[in-house]
Parts: sequence; C-alpha cells; structure tokens
Amino acid sequence: MFDIIQREAMIQQMRDELTRAGVKELRTPEEVDAHLPNAKGSTVVFVNSVCGCAAGKARPGFVMSLQNEVVPDNLFTVFAGQDKEATARARTYFGDAPPSSPSIAFFKDGKFLGIMHRHQIEARSAEMIANDLKNIYNKYFKKEAERSA
Repeated sequence: MFDIIQREAMIQQMRDELTRAGVKELRTPEEVDAHLPNAKGSTVVFVNSVCGCAAGKARPGFVMSLQNEVVPDNLFTVFAGQDKEATARARTYFGDAPPSSPSIAFFKDGKFLGIMHRHQIEARSAEMIANDLKNIYNKYFKKEAERSA
C-alpha cells in the first residue's frame, strides 16, 4: 500500500511539472476529443512518461521552451502508461507516427505538423530540446501579422 501511495505522489509531481507551466492535462479519451480537433491556432501535445529522459530532458526542456516570444496557443499533455486510453486517443491524431514516449506533437489549426520522438530527446540536453522547440515555434507558430512585420 505504501508503495502505491509513493508511486502516485511521484507521478503527481511529474504531472504538476507541466500543469504549473500552464499545460492542460487530458486524462480521458473524451477530453482529448473535446480539445484536440477543436483547437484553433497552434497546439502542442506533450506525451508525458515516467522514464528518465522525460524527467531530466523532455519536461524541463519543454517548460524552458515556453520562455520564448512565440509560444503555442494551446498546450496539452497526456500521460503514457498512466492515462492509457487518453494517450491512445491522442495518438490517433498523430498521423501515422509510431507511438513514442516521451514525445511532443505539433498542430496548426487542427492539422498535424509533426512530432519530436523519444529518440530525438533521449540523447540531448534539456537546453538543446528547449532550443529545438523554440525554433519550431518561431518557424511554424508565428501569427501571420508577426510574419509580415
């Protein structure tokens, strides 16, 4: 029983790391369906995980990336291995990309643009991941008015 309580507390910390940064958690397939296809503008879906590369690289890098002039309009997360049905449903929106966790998927006006897979995360530092994400935001998520300015 104590192990279950410890595990839940640890997982809650992993969830909180993202929600404190303004990321909305989607914990059911219904929540995924209510938010992803209807999201206007730019959207990022962070597929969370309990693995070491999520803790030391992906989550910190993602949070750091939000300290940028251009940030996504919508920030969502699902938790692989914890909210299995929600994660499976989110992945149905990721085109034919293979399942990967952690991973970070990108959308513009509901259209899937691409995904950063685990293999693109695990061998990199949090700072490198943050820089890659900022470059994606700057290139694909600028508003049309910002581009012509």
